[in-house]
Amino acid sequence: MAELDWRGQQVANNIERATTNALRAGAHLLRDEAVQRTPIETGTLRNSAKASVSDKEAVVSYNTPYAARQHEEVGWQHNEGQAKYLESAFLDNKQKIQQAIALEIKKAIS
Repeated sequence: MAELDWRGQQVANNIERATTNALRAGAHLLRDEAVQRTPIETGTLRNSAKASVSDKEAVVSYNTPYAARQHEEVGWQHNEGQAKYLESAFLDNKQKIQQAIALEIKKAIS
């Protein structure tokens, strides 16, 4: 009879690592898409975009005092970029983000 080689903790660790990698991949994809839509005057707002992962959460953020207002002011005119740059990037790319996350998880369990 074959002996069972239990690697439950190793599998759990691999899944944990894959989850972090998956969240990072999804967040970076969203960040990259959002930056392309972010209004640009000096480049400061676009350059402040950041994707970060902690625990089981991924965040895409902008670090300027005017980022939130710039995002929400749909009446402002932009030569390049648009309002709702982060929201629209997410809505338009949900499937690509989900696929990026799924691919990282699949790599870990294959």
